[in-house]
Amino acid sequence: MSRPRQRLKFRYPLQHGVDTTGTDTIMFLHGGSVASWSWRPQVEGMPDRHLLTPDLPGFGDRAGEDWLSLGQTADDVAGIIAAHARGGRAHLVGLSLGGLVATHVMARHPGLLHSCLVSGVPLTGVHGTARFLSTMQLRLWDRPWYWRAQAKAFGLPADAVDLFVEHGLSLRTDNARRVFAEVNRGGVPERLQDYRGPLLAVAGERESRLVRDSFPALLAHLPQTRAWTAPGMHHVWSIEDVDLFTRMVLGWVDTSEVPGEESR
Repeated sequence: MSRPRQRLKFRYPLQHGVDTTGTDTIMFLHGGSVASWSWRPQVEGMPDRHLLTPDLPGFGDRAGEDWLSLGQTADDVAGIIAAHARGGRAHLVGLSLGGLVATHVMARHPGLLHSCLVSGVPLTGVHGTARFLSTMQLRLWDRPWYWRAQAKAFGLPADAVDLFVEHGLSLRTDNARRVFAEVNRGGVPERLQDYRGPLLAVAGERESRLVRDSFPALLAHLPQTRAWTAPGMHHVWSIEDVDLFTRMVLGWVDTSEVPGEESR
């Protein structure tokens, strides 16, 4: 049985830069250990852009909701784009779980996207020792020391650790179990090839090899994919190196630029 939840203290706005003009909307999808608040550094670094930072079902201010599936979460995201993005379309940026959701948005709602950027996506699933360890994490889900250890493993700066731990303790174990099962299973979404727009796939140099191993699967279905490895970065590197991540997003959205042009 899930423990009672109090309303979270870190509610974060959905929209930013509503009064800005002349640019398309960029939507950011967070990872599975964080929520929309994790994009605050990018929001602060893009004051002249219209940005959307939703909480996915089961996370952040929506921690009380059920996580159902990647596909249904993609439909949820599509509804937010249609309702709030300029012209009903957006550039989509997804990190980790958010990147997996983004692949399902590409497959199910390709007409809503100008472009897509995904980072830290184990599209082909999690196997072997990595799967065993991810399953074992559920036994530690309500332990503060576990979340502090995760923060250290992700290379988070000291001023982000307390919020990361607080949010981790708010996540429902039953939702985490469903998320883990789907991520571990992996698989390319049906009709992914229907997406014809630009795609940048990114892996942190110091994160699991499972992410880079997914690049060929993306290329097989989306030959327009460009791939890049972020030097020295761990998994949640949007917080680890804010400036590099922000510059990467802006370069990709504005000019389809890959940092260092180290594509494929």
